[in-house]
Amino acid sequence: MNYYFLGIGGIGMSALARFFKKRGDTVSGYDRTQSPLTEELESEGIAVHYDDNPMQIPADVDMVVYTPAVPQDLHEFVALRERGVKIEKRSQVLGELTRGKKCIAVAGSHGKTTTTTLIAHLLSNANCGCSAFLGGVSKNFGSNLLVNNDSEYVVVEADEYDRSFLQLHPYMAVITATDPDHLDIYGTHEAMLDAYAQFASQTEPEGHLFLKEGIFRTASGEEYVEYGHEHHHEHHHEEHEHSATKTLGHANISTYTAHGIDADYYAVNVRTYNGNLFYDMRTPDGVLYDLELDGTALFNVENAVVASAVALACGLDQYQLRSGLKSFAGVRRRFDYRIREKELVYIDDYAHHPQEIASTIESVRYLYPGKRVVGIFQPHLYTRTRDFADEFAKVLQNLDEIIMMPIYPAREKPILGVTSSMVLRKIESMSKYLCTADQVLELVPALCPDVVLTLGAGDIDRLVPRLEATLREQML
Repeated sequence: MNYYFLGIGGIGMSALARFFKKRGDTVSGYDRTQSPLTEELESEGIAVHYDDNPMQIPADVDMVVYTPAVPQDLHEFVALRERGVKIEKRSQVLGELTRGKKCIAVAGSHGKTTTTTLIAHLLSNANCGCSAFLGGVSKNFGSNLLVNNDSEYVVVEADEYDRSFLQLHPYMAVITATDPDHLDIYGTHEAMLDAYAQFASQTEPEGHLFLKEGIFRTASGEEYVEYGHEHHHEHHHEEHEHSATKTLGHANISTYTAHGIDADYYAVNVRTYNGNLFYDMRTPDGVLYDLELDGTALFNVENAVVASAVALACGLDQYQLRSGLKSFAGVRRRFDYRIREKELVYIDDYAHHPQEIASTIESVRYLYPGKRVVGIFQPHLYTRTRDFADEFAKVLQNLDEIIMMPIYPAREKPILGVTSSMVLRKIESMSKYLCTADQVLELVPALCPDVVLTLGAGDIDRLVPRLEATLREQML
């Protein structure tokens, strides 16, 4: 088969491209911008071009895979439709590839990439193994794809954008968070919750559903769905009484948290030593003491709790679990240490939602109390910046020095009045700056930071190696 990818540089798209290439198919594609990921694809023998030119599309394409982030009026898209080639969304293809497998799907407005990658790592370290399509590059695997033809498990990140995750019918499902996001797609938080509830209801009846404690609550604090779980308060919101929100009780349901004792799985006695995190985890079968995570964020304790719950449900014993947790190296651009020295720490993180940014800063303050923290944030999407401007301003104020870069538009056109300056004006601190990437390289060393953070989901990743080199040079 000859596969052609529109938007091949996306993290989910590139995993599929790699899968088909590894299977022996011919793979090529288009992306708007060159990136480290597209360069990796090219080095693996996948042809990628960067100008919207139908003349560069291979003549013998059998199937086109596209991401919803690609505009429908793209010249190549129009030309391929006119050709009559079979065209499918990335989510449809992923749904087809996971059919007939024991699919473990992780959804959530944040936390899903690390949780998915950790589950894949835990299973891979044990005899059951797995294949995996990840939403980030695993630092253990060196890739966002893992193929194990001998395993019945396939671990996938379930993307809520464009309701893509509704293509999946998992054997096990995890929902990590349901904070408002992608309101350009859903319109309201309640509509987004409804999509998550439908995803949860698609878990196979003999499977297992793992829910973050309290995630199905509306803005008013009311329960949005009945869990069908005896220790939950059954408190249904009648305004949304339709099938998607009433069928969660058909699967085995477990709850988890790192911030309470009412869930089925929870962490207690969290502490840090030499930059590593230690904690105890209570499960329905007892307590696992002194679990260890190497050099990671505080919020990853919660991700580790649910990843451990899934791994135990797949048959791992506590020794396999302990070994897997301790050896987990993390995900590129997820609380990713670039410099970890006594005199300077530099952490790069994909955080692009206010809650994610708040959690990242909280983790830094916990791990490095009293240190001077400089954060560089690149907003992602005009609509998200508009919808959460007040929230962004509030969480960024927890930095000692705030540097903002211009908004990364991705798939969107500018919105009048929506800029990074709009957010900066809402921040009460006087230690705030608006900079281009080149200006960041000049400014950050002059601020004499103890800890540097880069935050965002756009092309700020291109700044990261340059900033790391600049900071290392300053340390000499």
